[in-house]
Amino acid sequence: MSTDTTTGGQPAALRIADSHETIRVQGARVNNLKDVSVEIPKRRLTVFTGVSGSGKSSLVFGTIAAESQRMINETYSTFVQGFMPTLARPDVDVLEGLTTAILVDQERMGANSRSTVGTATDANAMLRIVFSRLGQPHIGSPQAYSFNVPSVSGAGAVTLEKGGQTVKERRTFSITGGMCPRCEGRGAVSDFDLTALFDAGKSLSEGALTIPGYSMDGWYGRIFAGSGFFDMDKKLGKFTKKELNDLLHKEPTKIKVEGINLTYEGLIPKIQKSMLSKDRDAMQPHIRAFVDRAVVFQTCPECDGTRLAAPARSSKINGKNIADVCAMQISDLAAWVRGLDEPSVAPLLGSLADTLDSFVDIGLGYLSLDRPAGTLSGGEAQRTKMIRHLGSSLTDITYVFDEPTIGLHPHDIARMNKLLLQLRDKGNTVLVVEHKPEAIAVADHVIDLGPLAGTRGGEVMFEGTVEGLRASGTLTGRHLDDRASLKKAPRKSTGALEVRGATANNLRDVSVDIPLGVLTVVTGVAGSGKSSLIHGSVSGREGVITIDQAGIKGSRRSNPATYTGLLEPIRKAFAKANGVKPALFSANSEGACPVCNGAGVIYTELGFMDTVSTPCEECGGKRFQAAVLDYKLGGRDISEVLAMSVAEAEEFFSTGESRIPAAHKILGHLSDVGLGYLSLGQPLTTLSGGERQRIKLATHLGEKGGVYILDEPTTGLHLADVENLLGLLDRLVESGKSVIVIEHHQAVMAHADWIIDLGPGAGHDGGRIVFEGTPAQLVAGRETLTGEHLAAYVGA
Repeated sequence: MSTDTTTGGQPAALRIADSHETIRVQGARVNNLKDVSVEIPKRRLTVFTGVSGSGKSSLVFGTIAAESQRMINETYSTFVQGFMPTLARPDVDVLEGLTTAILVDQERMGANSRSTVGTATDANAMLRIVFSRLGQPHIGSPQAYSFNVPSVSGAGAVTLEKGGQTVKERRTFSITGGMCPRCEGRGAVSDFDLTALFDAGKSLSEGALTIPGYSMDGWYGRIFAGSGFFDMDKKLGKFTKKELNDLLHKEPTKIKVEGINLTYEGLIPKIQKSMLSKDRDAMQPHIRAFVDRAVVFQTCPECDGTRLAAPARSSKINGKNIADVCAMQISDLAAWVRGLDEPSVAPLLGSLADTLDSFVDIGLGYLSLDRPAGTLSGGEAQRTKMIRHLGSSLTDITYVFDEPTIGLHPHDIARMNKLLLQLRDKGNTVLVVEHKPEAIAVADHVIDLGPLAGTRGGEVMFEGTVEGLRASGTLTGRHLDDRASLKKAPRKSTGALEVRGATANNLRDVSVDIPLGVLTVVTGVAGSGKSSLIHGSVSGREGVITIDQAGIKGSRRSNPATYTGLLEPIRKAFAKANGVKPALFSANSEGACPVCNGAGVIYTELGFMDTVSTPCEECGGKRFQAAVLDYKLGGRDISEVLAMSVAEAEEFFSTGESRIPAAHKILGHLSDVGLGYLSLGQPLTTLSGGERQRIKLATHLGEKGGVYILDEPTTGLHLADVENLLGLLDRLVESGKSVIVIEHHQAVMAHADWIIDLGPGAGHDGGRIVFEGTPAQLVAGRETLTGEHLAAYVGA
């Protein structure tokens, strides 16, 4: 029988198995989605557009990807599921035609101090095998070249059962690792400024320790007093060498205090374990300030920052050790690997070269494998995660991307588009949340959400082709062909910020005068040295406020009101108006509902099954005790105030008895950055990346500083919102501030008073100033990549 027909003679084209050509979503209500129903074609590139906060991420990540991952997790045994994150089923009526989803998001890569670009991909693992086979002298297995494996050896007696008898045998063991013993594979050692740890003019009982949390009123005081190692009333400046060593460096020692068995440990090892083991960005602000003040990090003198022990550094291939090749720019390393002619490891060398070529293809050829993963920008981290998928043999996968063009120069966006189309052409479904018109242009299918953000969004405004979107009349459709015009009369500078001889990372002895009192845009291809120049030579100066891309930390109890400090004046005003304590108006303090402890929901643990959350019946999800809700300000209780949008609250706190100037000022900043639609009590965990960055910007707007540095403020911004951002930047400059923006968006470049362009390429092909001047001069000259793309953008 012909393979083209089924048993009943039915044509193969009509088989039911061939009819599942769409992912069907019906009745999605995650976050702000309003019963959204869409059909997404499989094996096509679908782009989701709409203003920030319109519901794109809720539909793509919170509904489609979340349910796909949850269903895959359910295929594992309950034992394995116990070690995996539990995912609740999204609030949706029907989800059909799902395939395995792989998320490639903007989350920074794990900033473990030992994590590098090489360890985060397969490149380092493959290099270690190559060196263990070809390195001379031979020092051991691949782990002998790993800075995460310490060398350990030992000997002793072991007890064994042999022939029904218990016998003791002597055994020895040895593990050869590559970790530098001095810095433990970190490449840097920490030195403590003792004057920041204690006041030598005071005794311990007088509070000599200046370390956060080390109060003598609590357990620390009892442990120090009960240890018997020193006199609590003796000035620290008069301690003997032994007493000071016991206070600072003593190894963990068992002691008994008031009949309780405890462990005493010196201050420095305790600080190293409790504070320095964390990523700096994850620290609480007061801990971070202490660490910055008290700890000096310097390159490890033993391994010279390579993280590797001496044997690993001594083993070489063609005169280079593994530290040398990991420090090479990846584009150069790819050429070096291809130059190795060794038939014994030829397949491995081929795979390694392909992986390194993927870095180059994706626009990350300027990185090196020893670059710490925590220093990558959100866009770089996202593209590094893409590396492992590009060479994958899997097909019929749903790849989900969150703004893959972040951090990309217009020149690099075409390259990214090509990669997305490659993934599609292998037979995969590619879903992309995106704002850039160049990325939207290559879509096979577009789904536009809106009309606005927050509660005024969550609806499908358009489904169809890019041409259809252009003619649709939606907010995205109307702005798709927006082109900013060049600034005709740039402002004159009032001075200059001098940078001389900058050599950080790939910068080549750069000297530049950054004009003050104007809007300066620093641009150039990804990896050209923009961040190295500005963050390395300008951030940290007095009067300079830097708003970078680092994500804001927030639990499900954090919200815009708590993060911005807005809740403090509101609580005080409620307390004053009602003659009670401010703590009553905090859901994390005395005013919290006793049943849900101020969470507003009850979390029920069901063992290996999903944790179920239900609104608290006692407070109805309002988070406060009933008695607290009797207290009013301007006719509203505290839960009604937290339910207001920023725009409503700004009006509410501007006049009458509810007038609070401090609160009104913060709300004004939130409105300025385009967050008027957010509700004050919305959990930070539900905000998009762009919304979080703008909340951060709003908190810094009121600070006293002469120079503002903004790192890609258009991240997560819809085309229509970029105009508002330009207005905000203008208002900052007109109020007497100097604004420096690291940016790739052509609308921001066109609007600048002065442009500093770095390049001409990335990595060691960049690091030089290739243009300084006005946008009009850049377009007229067209001598750089930026000039060419900006000229095309403005139609010059």
